[in-house]
Amino acid sequence: MPQPLDDETDPLAPVPSVPNGKLIGYARVSTKGQILDRQILALEAAGCDRIYADEKSGKNAEREELGNALDYLREGDTLVVPSLDRLGRSIQDLISIVAGLRKRDIGFTSLHEALDTTTPGGRLVFHVFAALAEFIRELIVQGTNEGLDAARARGARLGRPAAMTPEQVQHARDLLSRPKNTVTSIARLLGVSRNTIYKYVPELKGGRAALAEAEPATALPGPAAPPD
Repeated sequence: MPQPLDDETDPLAPVPSVPNGKLIGYARVSTKGQILDRQILALEAAGCDRIYADEKSGKNAEREELGNALDYLREGDTLVVPSLDRLGRSIQDLISIVAGLRKRDIGFTSLHEALDTTTPGGRLVFHVFAALAEFIRELIVQGTNEGLDAARARGARLGRPAAMTPEQVQHARDLLSRPKNTVTSIARLLGVSRNTIYKYVPELKGGRAALAEAEPATALPGPAAPPD
């Protein structure tokens, strides 16, 4: 019995190694206004023994019938789609699905593009697709890292912006020094949450008396304290 392929297998080896299984079709339309009939007819003409179909956008991760089709496929079978855009949300998604099929020794065919992993030409095209996708991913990572390095060199502050500016913190302290001002009213005035006030004025954990004794220079963000 042929063994499922792994990552070290020759990328141009036949998939499936012994194509003696079923042809399983998958069709998809993005909206209810679109019609599946043409896709299903194409899959039937290709000889599919069973056809699954989704009526959901490719961006929707919950493509239930695709999941059912992938679960149904067995070693030696071939997944058939009318076109590549009916299967993957992106080239990375497409390659991931086909790579998963390959590891299970399941073939893949796209009718419109005439891609067939049971043929040398089809396997070569997917191998090139995968290499290009990895190359693009590495370029994006490299560009992102270079941009971050340049920003750091300019002294730019990276990460999420502070919830409160130093001026707002000082304003909050001034307001808190007046007993009639509650934490809730001050938070509402400054447009932040109560927990944010406690975070940026950590002395509040000890109550108003502790706040009065604290120096402004010690006002560093700390953990949130329970509401008063």
